[in-house]
Amino acid sequence: MTDSSLLVNLVFALVVAVIGGIVAARLKQPALVGYIIGGIAIGPYTPGFVGDRVAVSALADIGVILLMFTIGVQLSLKDLLRVGKVSVSGGLAQVVLVMAMGLAVGTALGWSPIEALFFGAFLSNSSSTVLSKVFQERGEMDSPPASLALAWSSVQDFSTVVLVVVLTSLAGTGDSASPNLLVATGKALLFLAIIIPLGLKGFPWLLERLVILRSRELFTLAVAGLALGTAYAATFFGLSLALGAFVAGVVVGESDLSHRVLGEVMPLRDIFAGMFFVSVGMLANPGYVAANPGLVVLTVALIVVAKGGLIAAILRLAKYPAREILVGSASLGQCAEFSFILAQVGVGLGVVGSDLFSLMLSAAAVSIVLVPYTVRAAARLTTIAERRLPAAEPAALPKSGLRDHAVVCGYGRVGRLIAETLAEQGLPQLVVDQNYHLTEELRRRGIPALTGHADQAVVLDLMDLDRARVLVVAIPDAAAARRIVDYAHEHCPGLPLVVRAHSEAEVEYLLARGVDDVVLGETQLALEMTRFTLTCLGGEVESVFPSATSCPVKP
Repeated sequence: MTDSSLLVNLVFALVVAVIGGIVAARLKQPALVGYIIGGIAIGPYTPGFVGDRVAVSALADIGVILLMFTIGVQLSLKDLLRVGKVSVSGGLAQVVLVMAMGLAVGTALGWSPIEALFFGAFLSNSSSTVLSKVFQERGEMDSPPASLALAWSSVQDFSTVVLVVVLTSLAGTGDSASPNLLVATGKALLFLAIIIPLGLKGFPWLLERLVILRSRELFTLAVAGLALGTAYAATFFGLSLALGAFVAGVVVGESDLSHRVLGEVMPLRDIFAGMFFVSVGMLANPGYVAANPGLVVLTVALIVVAKGGLIAAILRLAKYPAREILVGSASLGQCAEFSFILAQVGVGLGVVGSDLFSLMLSAAAVSIVLVPYTVRAAARLTTIAERRLPAAEPAALPKSGLRDHAVVCGYGRVGRLIAETLAEQGLPQLVVDQNYHLTEELRRRGIPALTGHADQAVVLDLMDLDRARVLVVAIPDAAAARRIVDYAHEHCPGLPLVVRAHSEAEVEYLLARGVDDVVLGETQLALEMTRFTLTCLGGEVESVFPSATSCPVKP
């Protein structure tokens, strides 16, 4: 049964999205997997209610616009400059090489060149949403592998903007590919030349005027209008809705009101993005997947093994540490939002058939399910390799030669703040981090630094802990922190220790092991906010927050 009523289709799409999302959450999978399954349930290839593709696609278009708009706001133009040369050059090289791989595989399978190009573009992208979920669950959002993977994914996202323009122009060409591509590029540049100055000046001016009115409803309507209107305007230049929305998000992201824009548009995005993934599921044919398991396995292997291996090779050439190479590349071995958008662009242009779309969709879903396990396996493999070959990275490093210094293990968001404060006060320190590029930069700034994993015995031997005044363990890896603590207790029993923890259980364990101070991030946030609140209310601050005790002195 098919009903073309927009309301009926919206209701059914929301219901299946909620049910699928609940199932996915129970199975500890991203919600978008559940939305896609819900779309399959109301698609034409399964029995029961069949949603109207036109009606659901109209809702999905809004979802694509809001999804791309919020991604653009979050990325901002500054993000591309912050990710570093290796991430930019390596990420772009990976996109080109994976597209070439997809083109070669597609051609070998007998697909048309444009189908094979869309297949390669689909393979080239990774989901920052999936990355964030995996690293958040592992408590490693500020770890070097997570930072590297998210930066790499940002470069992929920016490259998708170019791919949408190029593939859209190629899809309509015959023998006149070059003229059409030049025309499409010219239109895109004209659109950017108009929208970027307008967005950087006009959009913030309008939003600031609305803030003065103190009307949340007007502000939300204006943000939605800017996103949808810019996306619609892009179609007059031969560009896609997704590309127009993304550009609008990027320019709005430069405004001081970008965080408020995100706060207002996020609920709308979540609703309609769900509709987009439901519409994606409606296009999938489970029968094709069941009849072609070999192709599904091949595509999954291309996403997880081939793309992940290629990224690992690029990072190896850039001399990244083993943990960043293995864990970072494993986390990027998946496809999701932008890949789906590229695939659906191909469907809309009539160059990607339902069979190929079903293949892309099923392989991407499998890669999303696999990524937590591949990351876990990569982390374990790294640990095993480091234990068996402990001297591989730091063997040639000299001892620090320092005395009465602080040893700061880890130069992430926490360790960086500690080290910078010590440097500002001219206090002696030694920073230990696995990121070669970071430690090289620190040494250029005159800050002693060791490259290597701080829990390796050979690196610990080089820290001169017997002459140090305090050991700061600021790394996010709980197991590695325990090994550092055990080493310090065995070789320097009187050395004061302060350790970062991620759970109450870890706090209890470390305190029981004799650590002088254990810091749990959430607890410290609560204490500081409590102190501030008591101060404002005239409460007894000293009774709750006694004066700080001095650091225990090493005998």
